[in-house]
Amino acid sequence: MNKTKILLLSGYDAASHRFWREQITSGLPQYEWTQVVLADRFFSWRARGNALTFAFEHRDILQKNYDCIIATSMVDLTNLKGFVPHLANIPTLVYFHENQFDYPNHSSNKMDQNIVNLQLTSIYNSLSADRVLFNSNYNRTTFFNGANVLLNKLPDGIPKRLLDKVGGSAQVVAVPIEDIIKTKTPPKNKRIQIVWNHRWEYDKQPEVLFKALELLKADAIDFKLHVLGQSFRKVPDCFSSAKEFFCEEIETWGYQPREKYLQILSESDLVVSTALHDFQGLSMLEAIARGCHPVAPNRVAYPEYISQEHLYPVSETIDEFQSLYQKLVELIEKFNNNERGLENSNLANNKITPIESYFQSNLIAEYQSQIEELIRFS
Repeated sequence: MNKTKILLLSGYDAASHRFWREQITSGLPQYEWTQVVLADRFFSWRARGNALTFAFEHRDILQKNYDCIIATSMVDLTNLKGFVPHLANIPTLVYFHENQFDYPNHSSNKMDQNIVNLQLTSIYNSLSADRVLFNSNYNRTTFFNGANVLLNKLPDGIPKRLLDKVGGSAQVVAVPIEDIIKTKTPPKNKRIQIVWNHRWEYDKQPEVLFKALELLKADAIDFKLHVLGQSFRKVPDCFSSAKEFFCEEIETWGYQPREKYLQILSESDLVVSTALHDFQGLSMLEAIARGCHPVAPNRVAYPEYISQEHLYPVSETIDEFQSLYQKLVELIEKFNNNERGLENSNLANNKITPIESYFQSNLIAEYQSQIEELIRFS
């Protein structure tokens, strides 16, 4: 029996996008996968020009016969299908890892100059796809809210309730993480190990972390620090000063190979996020699965799987680093009062959605169902 043939397109193959496609292709070996991906560099050009690159550098691959297409939302599907008409009638699923309606504004970010074009492309993609999936409820909600706000601002030619059908059928299927769960009971008198494992960029607010940790250090609270994650050519200034200030606390600094990264998560106690936006939070989910207890702002996707006890409050009237500091002090005291044995602490019940529901073994059947229904009903 011939295998179902799937064309998978990734228009900007960032680390989280790469992880997603590796998880679903390895979990569904019964399909014949053809993957065409574009490197995660030159973001504005990729966003605007990926259809051109796909169509004229990979035409021979795209002209083959496929049972369905799975594309990330960065792929400019409408132009691509115009360039390669052979693709026009193939059932298509679009997967949204993020949306361009909920990125925080930043005046130095060149992407902002083209934000409306990027937003319109994502709207076109949602309308031209046969099936639309998001990685979180937060992502889905902010996309449709933002898209409707934009459409209402346009001068004419926009049908009323244009996105109602798409919004009613779009579903949430998270990016799967590896199957593992580990509960740690650290020995007494071991310093609390704090890990921050995010991209070194402004939207992750590393300065909030470092300001909060400065207060911990001023209080003579003993801790070890692992600052992990991917860095780029331009790094926020706070990293260089923090590396010097926390020289006695730092155990690990910078991007680590996958095996070493997972080992650090398994040995750490608290995983912290200070992000302004996170459409799912793979780094947080992976750390929680390996026994870390989360500390995160009460926003974005975090309330979907982190309890209120582990979310620090945020508002325009609160200094966020102070809020994070207070939450860290609270949780560290709970560690110490329980003699570092966490199995009976409310810290052990830190998920709204059970972490196991994000495992590949539990999500892969949903991906298979989505693919089979896409082909059957399109």
